[in-house]
Amino acid sequence: MATNSKSKRLPRKFGKDRRFGVNLWGKAKSPVNTRNYGPGQHGAERKKPTDYGLQLNAKQKLKAIYGNLSEKQLRKYYAEAIRRKGDSSENLVGILECRLDSLVYRMKFVNSVFAARQFVSHGHVTVNGKRVNIPSYLCKVGDEIAVRSKAKEMAVVIEALGAQDRNVPDYLSVDEKEMKGTFVRIPQLSDIPYAAPMEPNLVIEFYSR
Repeated sequence: MATNSKSKRLPRKFGKDRRFGVNLWGKAKSPVNTRNYGPGQHGAERKKPTDYGLQLNAKQKLKAIYGNLSEKQLRKYYAEAIRRKGDSSENLVGILECRLDSLVYRMKFVNSVFAARQFVSHGHVTVNGKRVNIPSYLCKVGDEIAVRSKAKEMAVVIEALGAQDRNVPDYLSVDEKEMKGTFVRIPQLSDIPYAAPMEPNLVIEFYSR
């Protein structure tokens, strides 16, 4: 019997919640809401982490929260973050929030960053009127992101826009009726509505070792 891909993806995602001991996506169904221990029959014993362990954990959480980024992708963003002026950790999360799939998720056009990646890949989104199907496409301040006409009636979009469990952050401006939004400014760490604490400073330290 075939297994539904969505049902397989959700347990894997929530397995990360148990692994890190936090509700990464702020979902009511997360197992850490009732079982705050590691994955496995009885849960892994939690030991006091080393500095390296803390840095590695921060990196893995950041990769997970943006839809399981590859190591290559995150290293590329780290290199760009330290190249830019200013605080490298702030630069890093700012770059990650510029990703098209991140913006589609933050604008509430879909319910998860995983759905956003698929939504963009299937060609349902435009940037400044042009169709873009690359989830990692980096948008610029002032760019307009919109749901294409044929996708506006999709149940996943209507459901996401009507959801009450999260709000659009103020570095974005969204017209829900027209299903489009504008990237107003690059956010600081404190602006980003992470459901669980992110520590990009530890990620910078990890790659700087």
